[in-house]
Amino acid sequence: MSIVIASILIISLFFIATEQWTNVNKSAVAVFACTLGWVLYISFGADFVSNLHAHDYAEFLNGIQPNSIAVKHYIAQNVFVPYVGRAAEIVLFLMATMGIVSILHTNGCFDFLTLWIRTHNSKLLLWKLTAISFIISANLDNISTIVLMLTVTNIVLPRTRDRMLYGAMVLIAVIFGGAMTVIGDPTGLVLWNQGLITATGYTKTMALPCLLAWIIPTAMVSLRLPKTVEVEHPRLPYRGDDTNMRFWQRGIMFVVALGGLWFIPSFTAITKLPPFLGAFCVLSLLWVVNEIFNHKLFSVTRRFRADDTPQRMMYNTIQQILYIVGVLLAVGVVMETGAIAWASERIDSLIGNIWIVGILSGAISVVLDSFASCITMVSLHDASTSIPYYAIDGAYWKVLSFATSAGGSILAFGSISGVVYMQREGVSLSWYIKHITPLALIGGGVGFIVLCLELI
Repeated sequence: MSIVIASILIISLFFIATEQWTNVNKSAVAVFACTLGWVLYISFGADFVSNLHAHDYAEFLNGIQPNSIAVKHYIAQNVFVPYVGRAAEIVLFLMATMGIVSILHTNGCFDFLTLWIRTHNSKLLLWKLTAISFIISANLDNISTIVLMLTVTNIVLPRTRDRMLYGAMVLIAVIFGGAMTVIGDPTGLVLWNQGLITATGYTKTMALPCLLAWIIPTAMVSLRLPKTVEVEHPRLPYRGDDTNMRFWQRGIMFVVALGGLWFIPSFTAITKLPPFLGAFCVLSLLWVVNEIFNHKLFSVTRRFRADDTPQRMMYNTIQQILYIVGVLLAVGVVMETGAIAWASERIDSLIGNIWIVGILSGAISVVLDSFASCITMVSLHDASTSIPYYAIDGAYWKVLSFATSAGGSILAFGSISGVVYMQREGVSLSWYIKHITPLALIGGGVGFIVLCLELI
């Protein structure tokens, strides 16, 4: 049965990788794989429990004669629920950040972006867009950032070909901005939640490689841009006569939101509580500030809503949440069969080099989603104090995180943000391969080399 459950994960990863051709939503595949895997596991649970949890199971029985019902109760309470808890921590964090972005956007806190970035200088416009994308994605989740920045790009740029090119560079900035911090990308968030990395140590190591992976492709595109670009004359959206917040009020909301998000690692270190609770604290404070500044905002926006950006964020984030839960639970059930431990031993004996493993992980994430690639490879090892590479803040976790992020940018559909970009801008895979893939490959390659030099 271990082979069957492991085969379900492999087949599901294949369908995730071929979503562009099969048109089967990867979130649906991941959820189906985890559901089927756990149903099979609990149906044949006696063998798995006796091999991996014999001592704990004996304590659970407390002298009662083992039977099929007892095994199922043990698996449901002591094996399955912990995996659900770990997945729930990621989901709740993403829900909190989605709520933060939604409140800021609804209050017009991002409206100034469309006015500030507007310029006919094509190079300056590119650097403004990508720099903002990089900074925001380092503090918020990638999905909210890509939807927000593509909305800004579409408001400023009237021509489709310009939107495709500038949007692609925004995507690269979002991917590597998110990869720089533990709260900017689900992969880093999972590693942080599992205690494999620390927020400060992770960012210190990832900052320079991620900056280079963003700057190099952007500079290469900037060199071949014409001197000027056609732009629209954006107007701030009408939000109702009694929702005209002053600039200082929006500034306070920004400080509460971003300052609170920056404080989350410290909150977790001080209280030892999971990061999502810190995110909920930030959300609640921002909510209170919102009510104080404009208590009629929500009733007004129901009547005057002309922007569907919050709905896009919510729709895409819900898909991302389901996908993350599906992948984590699917990988979890395979771990419980012992198949991943077996695979880890084989990989260590055949390869035994984390740099080669990182390169292979990056290559896999080119066609397979970067999150699924990274989490699958991360599951091969636990934090180990005896082996420096696998210790907390060890090189293995950072190499995997960066390599899979870089791989996800090479063909765009290797990341959830890339899929959002391709669908929203109507970008074909052939266009992306021709114009963006070589640049992403060079930037990611240079960043990976710098990361290796830092960690050696």
